[in-house]
Amino acid sequence: MEKRVIVIPAYREEQAIGDVVRAALGVADRVLVVDDGSGDRTGEIAASAGATVVRHAINRGLGGALSTGIEGALRLGADLIVTMDADGQHRAGDAKRAFDRLAEGDVDFVIGSRMLEQKGNMPLARRYAQRAGNALTFLLYRKWVTDSQSGLRGMTRSAAERITLRSSRMEVSSEFIKEIVEKNLRLVEIPIEAVYTSYSLSKGQSFAVGIETALKLIWRRLLD
Repeated sequence: MEKRVIVIPAYREEQAIGDVVRAALGVADRVLVVDDGSGDRTGEIAASAGATVVRHAINRGLGGALSTGIEGALRLGADLIVTMDADGQHRAGDAKRAFDRLAEGDVDFVIGSRMLEQKGNMPLARRYAQRAGNALTFLLYRKWVTDSQSGLRGMTRSAAERITLRSSRMEVSSEFIKEIVEKNLRLVEIPIEAVYTSYSLSKGQSFAVGIETALKLIWRRLLD
């Protein structure tokens, strides 16, 4: 059977990371947490919960943490890789469904979409921001997906070996779409449930960060 590894980028997530890791271990062979220069007990708690932990000495951002995590999962011998957020926003059952869809063998990449069935409690402001992200991603890369900014995504080993992530921050979500298009990877979206708590909402990016991310994407596209 294929080896399944979940990658969790984490920055100052000591409150939630233990429960997230324990749930993830129920659906994966290994869980790899990238402690992105947290400065708190995130890495320690993740390790105690059963995760393999890689630590960045400084904060490198979401893109940097995901790049480290995917490379680490490949070194662990992963056949299938799924990424999850560290704040409890994703259900382990949805990660399992992403693994199972990849295991069918006819796709290279899976994105868990909160918009396909619109289950859960995504706040209205997040819905608008997510739709704006979808529109910008489509304009830049000519690929429409219903949830381009989703943090729950899966890929085969072959796909993970082919993609190249250069973004260090939040724009990495759209960069995955760029790589899917340029590497001609077979993509499918599966419905997942949006799970928001007061804690996970406090961890989200601000409007200013969203604008900065958009400008970085546009600038990078002009340079390509």
